Amino acid sequence: MGESATVVGRLERGPVLCAEGYLFELERRGYLQAGAYVPEVVLEHPERVAELHHEFVHAGSDVVEAFTYYAHREKLRLIGVEHQLEPLNRMALEIAGTVARETGALFAGDVCNTNLYLGDDTASTRVVRAMFEEQVAWAADAGVDFVIGETFQFAGEALLATEVIREAGLDAVITLAIHRDPVTREGWTPEEACRRLADAGAAVVGLNCIRGPETMLPLLRAIRAAVDVPVAALPVPYRTHAAEPTFQSLGGGGAFPVALDPHTCTRYDVADFAREALEIGVSYLGLCCGAAPHHIRAMAEAIGRRPPASRYSPDLSKHAYLGTDPSLRQENLAFAGRL
Repeated sequence: MGESATVVGRLERGPVLCAEGYLFELERRGYLQAGAYVPEVVLEHPERVAELHHEFVHAGSDVVEAFTYYAHREKLRLIGVEHQLEPLNRMALEIAGTVARETGALFAGDVCNTNLYLGDDTASTRVVRAMFEEQVAWAADAGVDFVIGETFQFAGEALLATEVIREAGLDAVITLAIHRDPVTREGWTPEEACRRLADAGAAVVGLNCIRGPETMLPLLRAIRAAVDVPVAALPVPYRTHAAEPTFQSLGGGGAFPVALDPHTCTRYDVADFAREALEIGVSYLGLCCGAAPHHIRAMAEAIGRRPPASRYSPDLSKHAYLGTDPSLRQENLAFAGRL
């Protein structure tokens, strides 16, 4: 694996953009059930997963992330398909690896919160470690460039993931999910947790999911000041705010997870976030649950990129009623105020 095929190597050349959000986007498209959010679509409709990978790269993502989020033993047990654990993981990795090779993108494995870790308890730690070990082993077999460990509410679980990924000889991009209280579930500040993760060998540390751009940004400033490794930021594209800082709390807690549409960020909102995050020194950027390709394109353009999808970026100059092209009919332009 050459330097250009490592996440650190890519970051040395400039920001890395990573599209996530497969769960929500495939649920919107009718291929994944909200609730358990188990990615059975990987086995049932692998062509749809490959299609979404391609769309995100087309929009500007530098990373193809295997759709193994929530493809762990506990989630599959919940819906009675634990026997599909290895086939699902290996298929997700095969799909992502193929798209990464076709497009020249980085190929990432993925592990995530297990919903079993409840603190530094010997029994739960042993179970969670075993879950990470099997998923990371399959990722290593598939030849990933690095492994993403994401959406950890407990920093202790994130440290376990980091340890397992590093033991496999792979770079770890580790991100925490911070709920209404701006600390991890064991009570560490995000900057303290990220400092410990960096000390444990994580190549990139930061935050993902749960918080939207407005309520994630202040936490990122403290993290950037606390660590000397690249910082990651992948908020949800929803308009969280001080009174409702997480997407679970939006609408008084009644919008999550399938009535969030009125709270969705525009492409301009996420572009502004990308610029602000880059200004404070965040270099691994992206979006999590709720992201769509047009959001990723907006972020790519905000950081100075012109991905293939930019060929189709908006140009309203030729709009029949709102445009500025001198050949447009004046009657329509005059009617614009009555649209």
